[in-house]
Amino acid sequence: MKRIRLFTDGAARGNPGPAGLGMVIEDDRGMRLWGGHRYVGTATNNKAEYLALIDGLRKAADWRPDELQVYMDSELVVLQVTGRWRVKHADLQPLHQQVVALLRGFPSVSVSHVPRERNRAADALANRAIDEGTGKPPRR
Repeated sequence: MKRIRLFTDGAARGNPGPAGLGMVIEDDRGMRLWGGHRYVGTATNNKAEYLALIDGLRKAADWRPDELQVYMDSELVVLQVTGRWRVKHADLQPLHQQVVALLRGFPSVSVSHVPRERNRAADALANRAIDEGTGKPPRR
C-alpha cells in the first residue's frame, strides 16, 4: 500500500497582498519526495490556502497513492473541505469545488489541521515564493 503525505500552505503579506504557495510531499516515513512553490500575485490568505491545496493535490496525483494524508495549518479550509463548515465567500466557492473534485480522484484521503510548527516546510516555501515573486531578498 502506497501512502503519501501532502503538506500545503498559502501565505499573503497583507490581506489581500502578495501571495505565495508552498507544497511538500513526503512518503509515509517522512522522507521528502517533492517540494514546490509558486507566486500567485495578489490574493487573500484564504485564497492562497486553497490554491496551494489545489496545486498540491494535482502533484500528489502523480504518485498514484492508495492513501493520501493532507495536512494544512488553515483550520478554515480544513473545516470547509471536510464539510463541517459551509463556504460562504463567493470567491472561494469555485476553489472549494475544485478541491472536492480533486479529492475524489484518490482512493483514500484524509484532510487534517496541524499547528503551524508542523507545517514549517510548506510555510517556508510559500514565503520563498512571495520573496521571489516580489523581488525581495529572502526572509531570515
